[in-house]
Amino acid sequence: MRPGLTLGVEEEFLLVDGDGRLAAAGPEISALVDDDGGQVEHELRRCQVESATDVCETIDEVVTGLRDLRDRLAAEAAAQGLRLLPSGTAPMADDRPPRFTPDARYHRMAREFGAIAQASLTCACHVHVAIPDAATGLRISNHLRPWLPVLLALSANSPFHNGDDTAYASWRQPLWTRWPSAGPPPHFDSVDAYEARVEGLLSAGAALDRAMLYWDIRLSAHQPTVEVRIADALPTPEEAALLAAVIRGLAAQALDDEPVAQPTPEVLRGRLWRSARDGLAGCCVDPRTGALVPAWQVVDDLVTSVRPWLGADTEFVEDSLTRLRATGNGAQRQRAAFDRAGRMADVLEELAWPT
Repeated sequence: MRPGLTLGVEEEFLLVDGDGRLAAAGPEISALVDDDGGQVEHELRRCQVESATDVCETIDEVVTGLRDLRDRLAAEAAAQGLRLLPSGTAPMADDRPPRFTPDARYHRMAREFGAIAQASLTCACHVHVAIPDAATGLRISNHLRPWLPVLLALSANSPFHNGDDTAYASWRQPLWTRWPSAGPPPHFDSVDAYEARVEGLLSAGAALDRAMLYWDIRLSAHQPTVEVRIADALPTPEEAALLAAVIRGLAAQALDDEPVAQPTPEVLRGRLWRSARDGLAGCCVDPRTGALVPAWQVVDDLVTSVRPWLGADTEFVEDSLTRLRATGNGAQRQRAAFDRAGRMADVLEELAWPT
């Protein structure tokens, strides 16, 4: 592994009561979690919390950091009779609109974006890779861009929303892309080109600030990292770490190799729609050929492509994919839980992080 490609992983979670209804306790629970390793924050809605690891050099550090943060959040939630839910969308129907967290910026977002903000209740996993400068970050962004659909298929974990099966593996992805600054990033020829796109969104008010640049890959507004934001909140720390390891492999490859053919924005959006619908259970577009093939074939091709750059992460990636092939990804496991007895309660049991 190329020196310097350290990682950080952010995870967003829902808080629910025993019946799976959203619980407006995010700010209170995040305030109770100690700051001994990693970071915990409130989120846009009072029913959400967010965690972030410290800077990690190894994948073992990522797994340990994520597990510790989940354990601490789940313990505080359990003390209030609540559960921590790693899901891209709220599975259960809830007739009470979730409130915004008391925060001036969040309330400004609610005023400016109206129903988009009101309907926005999704949870994601974000992977940060350290970069020395913006130009390197954009080289990595360009290189990862064609592979976004298979990363989405791998991480899809939101088939249910408001009590219904959406017929999507990742319903979060279509919901999230309603924000005017969201979606796959353009291909950037230079840092100046990136800044021009950013300024265009800011001047239109489509993003209130750089933290609202919601592209699936972006230069972080607060850290010297490139941030990959394509994934749903993942069921386990190991699956989040698998995503991080593959992304780090792609980032390392980007510094040595030329990217595959760059799809146009509308074609990439179409490919992402397909992956959001099918996940790993169906088909995905091969970025090398443009052909629609079984999703696992594209996963295997991706890992074969980046294997020389996985370094010490190779065994973890291969073992994790073997387990995932046997169990299915989050979306598949949620549906399997529901199919056993046709009960959403079983989906909640499948998802909820144990205390």
